[in-house]
Amino acid sequence: MTEWEEVEKILRKYSTKEDLIPVLEDLQEEFGYLTEEVLERVSKKLNVPFVTVSGVATFYSSFRLTPRGRYHIQICRGTACHIFRSDRLLSYIEKKLNTKAGGITDDGKFSLVPVNCIGACAKAPAMMINDKVYGNLTEEKIDKILSELK
Repeated sequence: MTEWEEVEKILRKYSTKEDLIPVLEDLQEEFGYLTEEVLERVSKKLNVPFVTVSGVATFYSSFRLTPRGRYHIQICRGTACHIFRSDRLLSYIEKKLNTKAGGITDDGKFSLVPVNCIGACAKAPAMMINDKVYGNLTEEKIDKILSELK
């Protein structure tokens, strides 16, 4: 089944503007992120203006408009992590992976984003890779973690 056939299969399950968030969730679950073309198809299928569909997709942080890496790194920038200089660790990882915050490495292996909080204040500074939390970070610990993932 082609990608567009899969999109159409998912869209067939929905028919009203009230279905907007559930259809976006299903499409993202299937493809990992939402492209502009997919958002246009949702707009047509649900008879909702594209600007509304796009607005919902950009408003909610759970929706992604760009692909993620195999390892999705979230660097906590909450108060506790900020105090422990997570900004320096973010810069360190950017250099180490040769990508900027919000980006993805050329090989698609790592994506990197700063986030407001991951709920690991007692382990500050902290980051999350996929669903695993890493705390009390130093450059040395980051080197070890990244080398294990490579």
